[in-house]
Amino acid sequence: MYPPPAEFASRAHVGSLEAYGELYRRAAEHPEEFWAEMAAREVHWFEQWNHAFEWHPPFVKWFVGAKTNASYNCLDRHLAGRGSKPAIIFEGEPGDERIWTYRELHGHVCRFANVLKSRGYKAGDRAIIYMPMVPEAVVAMLACARLGITHSVVFGGFSAEALKARIQDLDAHLVLTADGGWRRGREVRLKEAADEALADCPGVRDVIVLKRTGGTVEMKQGRDLWWHELEAGAEAECPAEPLDSEHPLFVLYTSGTTGKPKGILHTTGGYLTYVTCTMKWVFDLKEEDVFWCTADIGWVTGHSYLVYGPLSAGATCVMYEGAPDHPGWDRWWGIVERHRVTNFYTSPTAIRALIKQGEELPARHDLSSLRLLGTVGEPINPAAWEWYHRVIGKGRCPIVDTWWQTETGGILIAPMPGAVPLKPGSGTLPMPGIEAEVVDFHGKPAPPNTEGFLVIKRPWPSMLRTIWGDPQRYEQQYFSRIPGIYFTGDAARRDEDGYFWILGRVDDVMNVSGHRLSTMEVESVLVRHPAVAEAAVVGKPHEITGQAVCCFITLKQGFEPGDGLAKDLRQWVAHEIGAFARPEEIRFAETLPKTRSGKIMRRLLREIVTSRTVTGDVTTLEDLGVVARLAAQEDED
Repeated sequence: MYPPPAEFASRAHVGSLEAYGELYRRAAEHPEEFWAEMAAREVHWFEQWNHAFEWHPPFVKWFVGAKTNASYNCLDRHLAGRGSKPAIIFEGEPGDERIWTYRELHGHVCRFANVLKSRGYKAGDRAIIYMPMVPEAVVAMLACARLGITHSVVFGGFSAEALKARIQDLDAHLVLTADGGWRRGREVRLKEAADEALADCPGVRDVIVLKRTGGTVEMKQGRDLWWHELEAGAEAECPAEPLDSEHPLFVLYTSGTTGKPKGILHTTGGYLTYVTCTMKWVFDLKEEDVFWCTADIGWVTGHSYLVYGPLSAGATCVMYEGAPDHPGWDRWWGIVERHRVTNFYTSPTAIRALIKQGEELPARHDLSSLRLLGTVGEPINPAAWEWYHRVIGKGRCPIVDTWWQTETGGILIAPMPGAVPLKPGSGTLPMPGIEAEVVDFHGKPAPPNTEGFLVIKRPWPSMLRTIWGDPQRYEQQYFSRIPGIYFTGDAARRDEDGYFWILGRVDDVMNVSGHRLSTMEVESVLVRHPAVAEAAVVGKPHEITGQAVCCFITLKQGFEPGDGLAKDLRQWVAHEIGAFARPEEIRFAETLPKTRSGKIMRRLLREIVTSRTVTGDVTTLEDLGVVARLAAQEDED
């Protein structure tokens, strides 16, 4: 247990376990009153609601009848008190820097909103944003939100095929893109990919192109327009449209096992209330903080904790365009040092990659500005947690290990850092208003320290409203397992202190000789071994035990793969968990298949070891070649 540092707790928004408990109790006993109070305090409303929420399972509405605007909340309401405060500190991969104050960002957003308005776009229209990690991508989001244009951000590394599928599913008429962006010193040519996708998207009327890299692009007459030319003549004032609280703010596509991405719909008022609250609860945001979430805006983390949450809360946000290893593996630590970052939020996958490079690189930089660390994307294994705490936080920074999903909109389980003692590897306790439970197959609460399914028993303001164009799939996927209760698809257990331990996706639980064994549990043991940098574990069909444990391993520098090490790792797992967990197979790999947000795609590894082929959606993969190399290794074996 790591209790909150006394000095941190003394200044925290929620400074004791008792204060957290009181907040949680109020939300549980009087949810409608609680969320009405939070909404009134944290969000600006043009018109008040008739009642806080309507719940007709599985469909919910929050702040019914109220009118607000996400762009207004992120910009206009800060101008009087924070107009000259930096809103975005941008660093491009080549080293270029820009700092925009709230007043400057407001001007850029208003000008671009006027550009969109002049092209005939209005509330109810839909736009695709396919851009690099530059401030104009934030401008695009907030300009769309200002007018009520529902946006869908498509990660700039996605292929033309993935982009086309999203344009078609959303039936978008507007695409906002760029000539390209920078990634590991190379130009990622976005306009070329967009042109390829648009060949099969005749409904798109306008393509507005930002000039970022200066690369040569083809501009289609009558469809393609340069961003800078349009913006040059636009007015710097554009009133924000008062929009219904349930107006669709954005659709974000997640990978589906069927091969068809799911468009997760989030609306305006409830989403904004929740992400603003959790910015303060989880990150203990202070007026002087410099907040850096390393996620791309193409992921929900970038939406909620790089754009809408921080800007609504009036934060200064760092935004970095490129890769963490360019030109060297200390790029992130240089950014922390240069911009005096106080709150740093990244993924366990990134942390493990940094661990692999050793402690010398972070030691070269002054990281003393840091006061809070965070993780997102998957549970962080205890060994990586300890390294992060010791090497990056110097033993003085609380770590907020956050559990949430694209579907949840905001963080649901995480410690309030001034109140909740930390346990490495645990997401700890739920946020106020989140009734989380671990249940068995029949929906009955599981005993302490027993694996089960993680469910959320009551609606919360930022929950998804539906799957775009497919309410039946929404109901079937999230609410059919236990009627009226949100099924997260994750396995978890709850310990004797009520702390939640997320064990990975339900299909990441193996059954070995009658023992239910979490892949996450085996992975945590493996990465504690001094030779192991990363591990991914899947179950492989076995005629005797039902399933056998198959491990994919990447090694730290200085270690070589071989039968001796494989034997050592098998024995290590057997010693740490039990003989039944001893891996049948250890496979060494240079890299593991990951999404561009850093999650290991265990589904693909499972397919490789069971069928030697990969089906379903692979558009989120960072490197498609990884799968081919691993499949080839399977054939050789």
